[in-house]
Amino acid sequence: MRVALHTRLKPGKEAEYERVHAVIPPELDVVLRRAGVSSWRIWRDGLDLFHVVEVEDYAAMRAALREDPANVRWQSRMAELLDVPDDYSGTDTGLDLVWELP
Repeated sequence: MRVALHTRLKPGKEAEYERVHAVIPPELDVVLRRAGVSSWRIWRDGLDLFHVVEVEDYAAMRAALREDPANVRWQSRMAELLDVPDDYSGTDTGLDLVWELP
């Protein structure tokens, strides 16, 4: 399944966000893949971040990551950079698809 997400950076955190994402922690890579993620891409436009996640089951991934120590550490770090940190409640479904070239 493919899920699109939108997050927003705190002003002035653009360079730090990109630096932190240059290489994610190896243990986070492992838990993301174990949770069914095959691809996660992020684009930035100013403070806006747009994510496209390819994952077997998005809700199951969110549940698996919610209390994983590697993800908890990562989310704590992201909370320093993001305007509204993600709580990993698992209840979101991503952005609604409006149109796709058939």
